Amino acid sequence: MKTISVSISDLEYNQLGINNDKLSFTELVDIVNKEITKQTVNRCIQLAEKYKFSRMSLDEINDEVKAVRDAKSNH
Repeated sequence: MKTISVSISDLEYNQLGINNDKLSFTELVDIVNKEITKQTVNRCIQLAEKYKFSRMSLDEINDEVKAVRDAKSNH
């Protein structure tokens, strides 16, 4: 097994909730993926609010999805 060293700031260390100085690569990837997912969800929420998608009903969302699929099928 090989060992590598990765340096991150104290802020990043705390933001990622890391509480162990020795992690497996899989553990590090899982932690980073969770953070990326959290940031992506937050960005999606911001965009939904900005473009008022957060106010759409489920029927309106389904109609939009259907319209996009229909348009794609017609090309």
